[in-house]
Amino acid sequence: MRVIRVGTRKSQLARIQTDSVVATLKTLYPGLRFEIIAMSTTGDKILDTALSKIGEKSLFTKELEHALEKNEVDLVVHSLKDLPTVLPPGFTVGAICKRENPCDAVVFHPKFVGKTLATLPERSVVGTSSLRRAAQLQRKFPHLEFKSIRGNLNTRLRKLDEQQEFSAIILAVAGLQRMGWHNRVGQILHPEECMYAVGQEGGCSVPVAVHTAMKDGQLYMTGGVWSLDGSDTMQETMQASIQVPAQHEDGPEDDPQLVGITARNIPRGPQLAAENLGISLANLLLNKGAKNILDVARQLNDAH
Repeated sequence: MRVIRVGTRKSQLARIQTDSVVATLKTLYPGLRFEIIAMSTTGDKILDTALSKIGEKSLFTKELEHALEKNEVDLVVHSLKDLPTVLPPGFTVGAICKRENPCDAVVFHPKFVGKTLATLPERSVVGTSSLRRAAQLQRKFPHLEFKSIRGNLNTRLRKLDEQQEFSAIILAVAGLQRMGWHNRVGQILHPEECMYAVGQEGGCSVPVAVHTAMKDGQLYMTGGVWSLDGSDTMQETMQASIQVPAQHEDGPEDDPQLVGITARNIPRGPQLAAENLGISLANLLLNKGAKNILDVARQLNDAH
């Protein structure tokens, strides 16, 4: 039996996600055997520094990329948000799982269960390792203080529950659901409160966020950038028609890869329309001054 070696990070959430991908692959390819190989990454090892300060790209993926290059594994399973925006040469995203809830959730310290961010006491400290979340929420909830909190989900929840430093922490809804911790979700942040990372991609070290929605064949995309304290922001919304024909109209593609993703079962037209919408929205924001906001955010982040 041919063995497919699947690389993953060692964290419990990474293992849960990888196990679910492998279970799906087993049903599709019953003639193959899958072996899961778990490894630690730079991001797993450096736990005393804010993610945005480590200054290293591919924090949670580099070791796995090296394993792929050296043919120690055949494929790896990642959270899309951990991938670098541009994949290394020779790599492609071969599959994306059905989308989970992309929003962020608030998990409260036991003494604040039943509260919301709006009703937390003045100067309450909220933990998040993401500049994107901190900048947006600082703007929305100026009475709160936001501090970096690192570690995997288990570690962060333990820090929240056992220490008195944090009144709440912000985590992805999808991660909490996959860990089976639905009962810890105290509040779900809607896009008007906190937009999510691009494709839950693009990482946490830049205050850039999006919200997308499909409605009647139209793809609506809102993008925003923020200063670190949330005082300065710029947001725009654009839309594009995304018509996926019932039958393939275009023939086989010589190069089916687009924005790092190989999607042989999706026609080229809708993919290009979605990519062009993203590019157009980014250019609109840049032309209106988004680059200045981000440059200042980077400089401040580097200086702190």
